[in-house]
Amino acid sequence: MNSKSEPRAGSSLCVAFGLTGALALCACATTPAPTATLQEARQAIAAAEQAEAGRYASVELSDARARLASADAAVSEKNMIAAQRLAEESTVDAQLASAKTADVKAYAVNNEMKHSTGTLIEEMQRSSGATP
Repeated sequence: MNSKSEPRAGSSLCVAFGLTGALALCACATTPAPTATLQEARQAIAAAEQAEAGRYASVELSDARARLASADAAVSEKNMIAAQRLAEESTVDAQLASAKTADVKAYAVNNEMKHSTGTLIEEMQRSSGATP
C-alpha cells in the first residue's frame, strides 16, 4: 500500500477542529442586533407608561427604562448577546410595572365597590326601618 494515498486521521481531525473554530468565531462576530427584542421592550415600556405605571409602579418602570438604555449601549459596543438579555429583562420589568399598576387599580375599584355596597345596604335598611 502506498502511504501517500491514504488520508491520515490526525490531519482530518485538525482540519475539522480548525473549521469548527473558524465557524464559531464567524458566528460570534456576525450576531445581529436584537432589533425585534429592543422594539418589544420599547412597546412594553410605552404600554406601561400609558397605563400610568409611573404613578403606581415607578421603580419597576424605572428599571425597565434603565435596562433598555443598557441594551442600547450594548448594541453600540457590539455586544449583542448582552443587548438581547438586557432587552428581554427590560420587557419583563415593563410587564411587571403594567401588572402592578393593574393590580393597584383593581384593588381601588374593589374597595370603592365595597364602600358603595355598604352605603347602599345602609340606605336600604333606613328606608325599610330595619336596624342592623
